[in-house]
Amino acid sequence: MMTTALLAGTAVADDLHETASDMFKPLPSTIPSVADNPITPEKIELGKALFFDPRLSASGVFSCYSCHNLTTGGDDNLETSIGHGWQKGPRNSPTVLNAVLNEAQFWDGRAEDLKAQAKGPIQAGVEMANTPETVIATLKSMPQYEAWFDDAFPGETEPVSFDNLAKAIEAFEATLITPAPFDAYLNGDKNALNEQQKTGLALFIDKGCAACHSGVNVGGHGYYPFGLIEKPGADILPPDDKGRFAVTETVDDEYVFRASPLRNVAVTAPYFHSGKVWSLKVAVQIMAESQLGEELSDEEADAMVAFLESLTGTLPDITLPNLPPETQSTPRPVAEIER
Repeated sequence: MMTTALLAGTAVADDLHETASDMFKPLPSTIPSVADNPITPEKIELGKALFFDPRLSASGVFSCYSCHNLTTGGDDNLETSIGHGWQKGPRNSPTVLNAVLNEAQFWDGRAEDLKAQAKGPIQAGVEMANTPETVIATLKSMPQYEAWFDDAFPGETEPVSFDNLAKAIEAFEATLITPAPFDAYLNGDKNALNEQQKTGLALFIDKGCAACHSGVNVGGHGYYPFGLIEKPGADILPPDDKGRFAVTETVDDEYVFRASPLRNVAVTAPYFHSGKVWSLKVAVQIMAESQLGEELSDEEADAMVAFLESLTGTLPDITLPNLPPETQSTPRPVAEIER
């Protein structure tokens, strides 16, 4: 009798693993390639310096790292980000970890890749509030940066350019891959998840969550209305933020957003584009009700959270860069907000 039960349990475990392997994919074991941007060690090192350098902002205060803190899940753990002149941005900052694997960047998918994404915050008045011209003047004022751009983009007549800055940042961000216990499970280690996590995975699939949150990044692709079955309250779904509609100006895209990638979601509170929900369990329950019309029990929600915790990965070792010193020709910081 016990042997039969064990065999049945093994069969169920095998079925779950097979189903999960069809819906999800483990992270790549090497740095993913990106379109039109061959990744080299020199480009990665330059991109790392630029990622951490606050002098890309008009005030000299904010860097890419300000909103994408690699020690706290690749985001800033704020409802919405703080930028130039201590202004609050309109949306919650997504994680930069594994972002290279997303179909598009930003909640509304307005940037096709990390190159395009990198240019946006630098120029946004509510974020870094700078201009490409001032950024390039800043970089060219420091001989070490010019040398690094020469090494990263050999043979180019103008290696220090805004396009190349974006390519270098993309190259560095492509290295921010975080293998997790779920990857070990997908790669064949069926003991990498505990029983509660396996129950949560089964629920995640059976309830329909994986219809939108699948693939290598457990999401990060496809666009869906928030509130497919039942719209959340205005605090969670602000009526003045119509999501992808701002990009396409198509009525069908009102309150439509890119499916959020769920890797490292357990360490990237608060949740949703509004950043109004601080509990992952509550976020799971809201998604079940609003997207699937399902009311989860406490036990089901706890199991699903346990599964999501198996997506918390290990960050690669990163040594902070020594940034070049300013010179007399380096543009001075500007604190005022232009109106």
